[in-house]
Amino acid sequence: MFYGNKDFGLETKFARFDAASCLKNECEISGYASVFGAADQSGDVVQMGAYKDCLQSLSDQGRSVKMLWQHDPTKPIGVWDDIHEDANGLFVKGRLLPDIQGGSEALALIKAGAIDGLSIGYRTLFSEKSPKIGRLLHKLELWEVSLVTFPMLPQARVTSDVETDDDALANELAAALNAARHDMLT
Repeated sequence: MFYGNKDFGLETKFARFDAASCLKNECEISGYASVFGAADQSGDVVQMGAYKDCLQSLSDQGRSVKMLWQHDPTKPIGVWDDIHEDANGLFVKGRLLPDIQGGSEALALIKAGAIDGLSIGYRTLFSEKSPKIGRLLHKLELWEVSLVTFPMLPQARVTSDVETDDDALANELAAALNAARHDMLT
């Protein structure tokens, strides 16, 4: 899927969380919102360094990339604490805000495995057509990274390492039992 907003020149790309992503402490998420050198379903390939200038400019201005629900600007659901390029792609790490309705709903859907996608909202500043694939995206203005249902880039996926209430209780009971055994043996 490829979506564009003709009024603002905003484009969006969907990607799934990658296997290294996880959900911790009931609200922390991380993963790759974009993977360099990988063609998405529309044939576009983001090149290494495409986000560098934008991320530096945002930092210099004290601004941040927004965390949205399904690209809806009226539905922020959390905060991205860290967004940077590495050798693999655009890494994001942030916190869902469970005290707001959208944040708690997103958290429940991720825990259940119903949502595992990330998508970037951006404006293309420089690209070139490739005869073998779609576009080579060299310079992008990143506006937001959303949690989404249908990702565009299949290379990134999410795993949920969140303990359920039952898991947490079982772990507490096991720890108490082990401590009691240890005390009896010493």
